[in-house]
Amino acid sequence: MKKVTIETHKEHLAPYFKSLNEEWLKRFFVIEPIDQKVLSQPTKLINEGGQILYASIDGMVVGCVALKHHGQGTFELTKMAVTQSHQAHGIGTQLMQSCIDYYQTINGKKLYLESHSSLKPAIKLYQRFGFVAMPTPFESDYQRSDFYMEYIK
Repeated sequence: MKKVTIETHKEHLAPYFKSLNEEWLKRFFVIEPIDQKVLSQPTKLINEGGQILYASIDGMVVGCVALKHHGQGTFELTKMAVTQSHQAHGIGTQLMQSCIDYYQTINGKKLYLESHSSLKPAIKLYQRFGFVAMPTPFESDYQRSDFYMEYIK
């Protein structure tokens, strides 16, 4: 496996944030209005205190993950995607580790994610990084969301 480089958002990477997530959503679900809104405004996500991390191999962007800031140190891990041709090579693991590291360096207070119960490999990955399933404390913006987890340090 070639070396994976993880970098923070830069404007020229914005199209990858959208294309990687759309590829994933079309394969497993549908693109919802909330997806279109978030994916078409990565700069807004950054300006509101969040961050997007990208995984590249030899200059080719193959994955991404976002931290969306909801205020008062609360962040949502969202929009994680690895292109199908590069899945099962540890890229998701590297993105997760980088995301957790970033969250810790900014002294985040709460980190959560929403997912779907059918995504067993993703849920196992989240569990390996300290996420624990909990009852959903709010109504989700995503129709597909039926599984909520919080990061327990």
